[in-house]
Amino acid sequence: MTRPSDNPADPFKKALAEATKTMADDPELTVSYSVDPPGMAGDTMRLPQVSRRMTRDEVLVARGTADAFALRHRYHNEKVAAKYAPQGQMARDLYEAMETARCEAVGARDMPGTLGNIDAKIGAEAERRGYGGIRSAQDAPLAQAAGYLVRHLATGRDMPGAAKNVMDLWRPFMEEQAGGTLDHVGEVLGDQAAFARLARQVIKDLGYGDQLGDDPDMEDDDTPDDAASEEEEQDTDSQDGQEEPDESDASPEQDQDSQDDQSEAQVSMEEMSDMEEGDEAELPEGEAPLEPPPPAPHSDADPNYTVYTTDHDEEIKAEELAEPAELERLRAYLDQQLEPLKGAVSRLANKLQRRLQAQQNRSWEFDLEEGILDAGRLARVVANPTTPLSFKVEKDTEFRDTCVTLLIDNSGSMRGRPISIAAICADVLARTLERCQVKVEILGFTTRAWKGGQARETWLAQGRPQQPGRLNDLRHIIYKSADSPWRRTRPNLGLMMKEGLLKENIDGEALEWAHRRMIGRPEQRKILMVISDGAPVDDSTLSVNPANYLEKHLRDVIAMVERRRAVELIAIGIGHDVTRYYQRAVTITDVEQLAGAMTEQLASLFDSDPRARARVMGMKRAS
Repeated sequence: MTRPSDNPADPFKKALAEATKTMADDPELTVSYSVDPPGMAGDTMRLPQVSRRMTRDEVLVARGTADAFALRHRYHNEKVAAKYAPQGQMARDLYEAMETARCEAVGARDMPGTLGNIDAKIGAEAERRGYGGIRSAQDAPLAQAAGYLVRHLATGRDMPGAAKNVMDLWRPFMEEQAGGTLDHVGEVLGDQAAFARLARQVIKDLGYGDQLGDDPDMEDDDTPDDAASEEEEQDTDSQDGQEEPDESDASPEQDQDSQDDQSEAQVSMEEMSDMEEGDEAELPEGEAPLEPPPPAPHSDADPNYTVYTTDHDEEIKAEELAEPAELERLRAYLDQQLEPLKGAVSRLANKLQRRLQAQQNRSWEFDLEEGILDAGRLARVVANPTTPLSFKVEKDTEFRDTCVTLLIDNSGSMRGRPISIAAICADVLARTLERCQVKVEILGFTTRAWKGGQARETWLAQGRPQQPGRLNDLRHIIYKSADSPWRRTRPNLGLMMKEGLLKENIDGEALEWAHRRMIGRPEQRKILMVISDGAPVDDSTLSVNPANYLEKHLRDVIAMVERRRAVELIAIGIGHDVTRYYQRAVTITDVEQLAGAMTEQLASLFDSDPRARARVMGMKRAS
């Protein structure tokens, strides 16, 4: 006989689960509650835990999360989404955010009660991520802002406070670039394929068209909806490869395409008339240009820092700079060269992992009335059946929901043993932190040429204007993105061994680039570690600008990052005193000390004992 539960939250949980199944139109849906982050995979949905107290915020967030997942489950077709999904990460983030907003808006038309619930969920998430404190568009996630704007336009409903702040920061830019396309959002909400085409156009309007990949409608003329394909099966063969498909099947898409063409033509005419009238609203509020690629020509940290041209700058993945076979060969060379050192590095990594896992193992609350069943206390229930069951809940540790970025100087002075040890340390550290559920990103920075590249040639051809600003072509390399597992990106670090890769270093713009990438991450805690062996040096820039031009910009960027405190910044200098730039820094005199310095610095940030943290950070003076 099952004893009725005395938890007052249980009836609510049961009712919410049943309502969610009905809303999702899936009676087989499995709904559970957990202290783990909410999520949905297939027919399984995990909602936030609701305690016995059933506070108003807990109830609203649980209902809002359930409604959002249910509407996506009901109105989202994965095949259609996959067909139109962009290839690049930023474009994909924009696409997913807008599709989520579409599902919620479609559901709101039939079930208006979901609006308030989902608003509560969006508001809670935005507050948790600190969106309310962001003051600059460059610090706000563009993808989230696009999703919020689509939801606002589709429902006519104001976004909750912190979410509205992010949307308002990016709204002038989005409306200026994609306003004509966004005007048609309401017309295509019920058609996922049409909306996906509109979303791709918005992404193109915002400057990320190079990340879209090939047009799926050009590659495949088949109808993406399986049901429609079955109904029109007799016409499928005739549709393939023809310029005038059957009207009953293709007319809605043609109508939408023609509307999009008309809206684009209208926007172009409006832009031309604005230019004729001398409209000067291209850069809102006098700020530096926002974040559409190519990189903005002005620095957010120093408005007086200028760049002659960004046309030849490059942000590129490591795998695009070498063939897979070459990457494997370079990785094997790296492993062979550092075989004697790997044991010491691995021991330090294991030490770091033990320290993190020790905190993990201690972070449990026991003897609770709900949560995960505590198997260690079942013996007393067996001995005395009247004893109630005991549950436990894992606390959030400091290093949960954390992202660590390693920004490695790829300048020519790092050639040889320094870059080899930096590569292997980054590799082992990424592996270690990944085991501890900490996401890791590995970035590198250099230039595309010695003593100026195409930027300098352009400057020479245009008569050598005075004070041209930065005069070389940047190369920012992504060795491992935060969302890529280590096993897939392992060969990429071998690229640092490639002959001719390491050239000059412009640290300020690289640090600002890494900081901008981190700000867009959803994690609550962000740590940025810079590894460098010298001050910024670029002969072509310094020969025609003040001697401290690049160094001043680096100091300004560091000051900006440390002042905003959205990212914890630490630095390691190899034979170079970085303590005169960074507040948190350590200088090592021997490259062999790099592994120990990296692990100790990171361990100190996760250490719960403030005295231990201060002791390690004191290394910057002792070294």
